[in-house]
Amino acid sequence: MATESAAARWAQEGVHVIDHPLVQHKLTLMRVKDTPTVEFRRLLREISMLLCYEATRDLELTRTTIETPIQSMEAPVLAGKKLVFASILRAGNGLLEGMLDLVPSARVAHVGLYRDPKTLTAVEYYFKAPEDIATRRVIVLDPMLATANSAVAAVDRLKERGAGDLTFVCLLAAPEGIHRLRSHHPDVPIFTAAVDEGLNDHGYIVPGLGDAGDRMFGTK
Repeated sequence: MATESAAARWAQEGVHVIDHPLVQHKLTLMRVKDTPTVEFRRLLREISMLLCYEATRDLELTRTTIETPIQSMEAPVLAGKKLVFASILRAGNGLLEGMLDLVPSARVAHVGLYRDPKTLTAVEYYFKAPEDIATRRVIVLDPMLATANSAVAAVDRLKERGAGDLTFVCLLAAPEGIHRLRSHHPDVPIFTAAVDEGLNDHGYIVPGLGDAGDRMFGTK
């Protein structure tokens, strides 16, 4: 679990470390190498709802008149247009499912990127987003913020389409990825369950949890 001083330090850099006990407990279970695919997938779906709860804490509200079984009242509802969840394929879909459970009215964008195994650069193969994305808040989803090549490329693409209010949500982040994403897009806050030690020679987060996509889909 992140210490209070570490969480505060990262907060100064636009990074929100969600150190809620349930988040940390579920993350630990996901890190265990013997956790089966079905359990890993279930935990990711559960933890994504908790991350969504924190990432949407500052959504604007307005008031409307409703009738309860007792009397009428002024009650809070979300103001303006709803959210867009932008999933970086393929692993981002693991976070997407849980977030849609929490916010079923959200629109969805898909950004298809794969990491070149030699250069570690992001290569785009698919992009589809709502036409009115410029008028909506966009939450970009990818379980791992490692080199941040995919994250930067996805945010670049979304901004090209007009998105202006963006947040990045991940399960794990490496300091290298945080610094790269924040240097390219300082206006995009990051929400994560943990900031790990760093990257290995293959660009994987250490200690991490392996390849989130492979573990979620049972592939290698």
